[in-house]
Parts: sequence; structure tokens; C-alpha cells
Amino acid sequence: QVELVESGGGLVQPGGSLRLSCAAKGSIVSIDLMGWYRQAPGKERELVATVTGNGSTNYADSVKERFTISRDNAKNTVYLQMNSLKPEDTAVYYCRADFPTVVGLYDYWGQGTQVTVSS
Repeated sequence: QVELVESGGGLVQPGGSLRLSCAAKGSIVSIDLMGWYRQAPGKERELVATVTGNGSTNYADSVKERFTISRDNAKNTVYLQMNSLKPEDTAVYYCRADFPTVVGLYDYWGQGTQVTVSS
């Protein structure tokens, strides 16, 4: 059994920064893609950023140049450094990790952490 444990959300003023962390715990052999998604009230969940096992990254246009995703494979942890935060970044942020299985990739999701950007 695998669990994704997120931390680092909170309330921040516009222009501020936050760092989210997501640690995968349990019986883990390897992790393929890791990423962050977010869901604002009344909107669908959307991709924020992903990072592959060899460090290749992908970002939503809305967060490019402001957010940085990284991972520590030894700790099975993915991070999201968020700078220059805007009110429109307010959402619940979810971590995702894809685990290889004998039948293909299986994705796990974290419980979500609230990020609120407001003055």
C-alpha cells in the first residue's frame, strides 16, 4: 500500500511564496512521473507541473517562470516552489505519483493541501 502525504499549504499574500512537499510512503520500488495538480472552487482539476524520473519537467503556461517542480528520488518526495503568487493561484493542490506495476502505470493521489493567496 502506498500513501502520498502532502504539506506546505497555507495563506499567503499576493507576491509571496510557498513550498509544497509530497512524500510517498509505503512499499515503493520505483516511481515514474510525479506531479502537482490543482482545483479551484467551481473549476475542474488542472495540471500545474510534472517531473519525470530523470528530471524532465512540464509546466502549465499560467505558472511558468513562477513555479518550480523538483524531486528527491532517494526520499520519494516531490516539491513545488511557488513564487510571485497571485490570487488566481488559490486552489486545493494535489500531488500525484505514477507507480509501475506488472500491468502498467498506476496513479496515486494525495489528500490535497489548500493554498490561499489573499491580502
